Amino acid sequence: MTTYETIVLDRKDHITTVTLNRPDKLNALNMQMAEELHAALAIEDQDDDCRVIVITGAGRGFCSGADLTGGPSAPRASNAPSLADAAFMAMQIEKPIIAAINGVAVGGGLTMTLHCDIRIASEEARFLLPFTKLSISAEIGSTYLLPRLIGFGKATELILTSKMIGAQEAGEIGLVNSVVPADELHQTAMEMAYTIAALPPMAVRLNKKGIRLGLGSELDSQRRYEELAASKLGQTDDAKEARLAFAEKRDPVYTGR
Repeated sequence: MTTYETIVLDRKDHITTVTLNRPDKLNALNMQMAEELHAALAIEDQDDDCRVIVITGAGRGFCSGADLTGGPSAPRASNAPSLADAAFMAMQIEKPIIAAINGVAVGGGLTMTLHCDIRIASEEARFLLPFTKLSISAEIGSTYLLPRLIGFGKATELILTSKMIGAQEAGEIGLVNSVVPADELHQTAMEMAYTIAALPPMAVRLNKKGIRLGLGSELDSQRRYEELAASKLGQTDDAKEARLAFAEKRDPVYTGR
């Protein structure tokens, strides 16, 4: 497995854990981290041994947003990807991503989690979208995803007031799927990951794709996608194994084929 400077990867039982690893900066996002995250997730997305990805942060923070303390940015071409572009592209993969939010998730550190499929937060987590206060535009697709996740009113409130909220409120408004004690976060995220990893990998990927397509689709085209996905899945070895295991009253063993 490739070694990186700003993230740490570990894979076990078809689950890859990606740890944002700049704890002295509360895992603030810089271009190197975004590029390494992009490279690592692309590799994991193509590796059949990986079925689920868990993203978390080292130390007491998940990600404190863009690193604003590093001095002047290196020169880049006018058409080169920005930090927000790089972070956005990193998250666009087929396999499911679970965010295990262990501490502060600020700015881009929060908006990156909107691209995760499931978000589990520690009771110690805090959330902030400071864009308006900093006189910058909300980014990484947050103005598209956040209203669809928590509703127009709450999304507007969080972006326009730039106020910080705690984990409990984040759970109440649907920003995260669940909130757990800090010492149970890793176990809870891994239990969720193991549940998904035990299911047919192609069915997981195609159903994730269907849900994502549905964000901007209409009913007829969405139904066509479902029919195509059902036809493709019905021809897989895993579909045959599912039917056979049901008939034989045993647990299925899926191979991803």
